[in-house]
Amino acid sequence: MSETDTNPAPRGRRRPARERLLRAAARRFYADGVAATGIDTITAEAGVAKMSLYNNFSSKAELVRAYLDARHEEWFGLYRARLESARGPRDGVLAVFDAYADHAAFAYERGFRGCGLLNAAAELPAGDEGRAVVRAHKEEVERLIAGHLDELLPGRPDEARVSAEHLSFLLEGAMARAGLEGDGERLRHARALAAGLLDRL
Repeated sequence: MSETDTNPAPRGRRRPARERLLRAAARRFYADGVAATGIDTITAEAGVAKMSLYNNFSSKAELVRAYLDARHEEWFGLYRARLESARGPRDGVLAVFDAYADHAAFAYERGFRGCGLLNAAAELPAGDEGRAVVRAHKEEVERLIAGHLDELLPGRPDEARVSAEHLSFLLEGAMARAGLEGDGERLRHARALAAGLLDRL
């Protein structure tokens, strides 16, 4: 789903239409925005007929939700990869920050614009199912941090919960500033601040 995957499929092994549509939607939604990206743009970039889109997705709204689900899974893949080298709960918390920095380092077509999930949510109306997907993702990220902190602070559940909220706010604030500035420096700084906070717990 990342924009780093720009290599065409080998001859004779074209990707299924659904996958091509999702990849095209990911590029266009992130670079241009959800509202500004029409179905015709996505099908042209994916190299499929418009009917193929509607054979795979009932509407643009369903395609947007699939895009959000894919970004969620992509981030979790980055987090799990970072977690493999974690040597304890402190490293587990920092793996969350590292996964966000890894996402920021992708080669985006028009540069890094911040969290693709939040960017999309900002364009969706209140009550839209896509906003619920984004909210669930952010809540799960905070739960991951809280789980590592519960392990780091046994017998101190209140402190673990408050610290998890604090760190998730630090992470989201850094992501917003990084998106405005177009690079991951704020995320690297946030990681250093998080490491200092963890060392003081």
